[in-house]
Amino acid sequence: MLATCLQWDPEQRCHCVVVRTMPSSVNSSNQVCENGVELLPAINDAHGGVIVDMKDAMDPRDFLTLLRASISQWREEGKKGVWIKLPIELVNLVETAVKEGFRYHHAEPHYLMLVYWIPEINDTLPANASHRVGVGAIVLNDKKEMLVVQEKSGRFQGTGVWKIPTGVVDEGEDIFVAVIREVKEETGIDAEFLEILAFRQAHKAFFEKSDLFFVCMLRPLTFDIQKQELEIEAAKWIPLEEFAAQPVTQKHELFKYILELCSAKLDREYAGFSPLPITSVFNNKSSYLYLNRQDMQCLCSSDQS
Repeated sequence: MLATCLQWDPEQRCHCVVVRTMPSSVNSSNQVCENGVELLPAINDAHGGVIVDMKDAMDPRDFLTLLRASISQWREEGKKGVWIKLPIELVNLVETAVKEGFRYHHAEPHYLMLVYWIPEINDTLPANASHRVGVGAIVLNDKKEMLVVQEKSGRFQGTGVWKIPTGVVDEGEDIFVAVIREVKEETGIDAEFLEILAFRQAHKAFFEKSDLFFVCMLRPLTFDIQKQELEIEAAKWIPLEEFAAQPVTQKHELFKYILELCSAKLDREYAGFSPLPITSVFNNKSSYLYLNRQDMQCLCSSDQS
């Protein structure tokens, strides 16, 4: 049994036919654009991709037809990552998706998340973990100007907000290496890691996981900006006064404390945490302990005197 109606789709910028099929008392809803192609129901994410939250039973052959048509349409639209959330009741669709190039991203007791990267470039999809680790870079030059960017996607897309370069730590990557990489990727600036100034822990963030965000201080080694075209709208050096004057800095506590950390470092009143290499006694593996070396050295000097 089918029920159809015509409605305007603001994302597709065309009139679409919403088709509701009700076989065996199970409801489903797919979209059909004006060219007659039926697509999987999906919503846009904040980073140029789509999320398909499957809820209704479907024959694998029908799913394959919809999946191929949807991927083709999303490729034409310039979409990036495709996330398919399959409840455990729809495990019969997993094999079909995997054969079309999807891979497992993460699993929870009641669902499996599959992911597919459309562009013909290395994907920037984050790996799954119980915590996601992010970094932000405070980079100040000798003129007391801060390196800032405007992003093409995410919460600040199109808002004109200038923010510090940020990103996600890759699997197996150290924090200080990650923040240097992010600055280089987003702005073209080579920088030296100095310290972790602060970190924030948040919960129920990316796919309901917890989030650790480390605010780091770096010293620029180069100064000519070459912004990344894929993710960055603009990048520049701005005086701290200009950063402070942004309305978002007054309202957003993280922005406010980033500014205060800059002031504290410039006044030499604040010492952060720098990496100290250590080796495990159990397996001889190397890692890094982040500590306040400035105060540690003062304590050691005091003990020796």
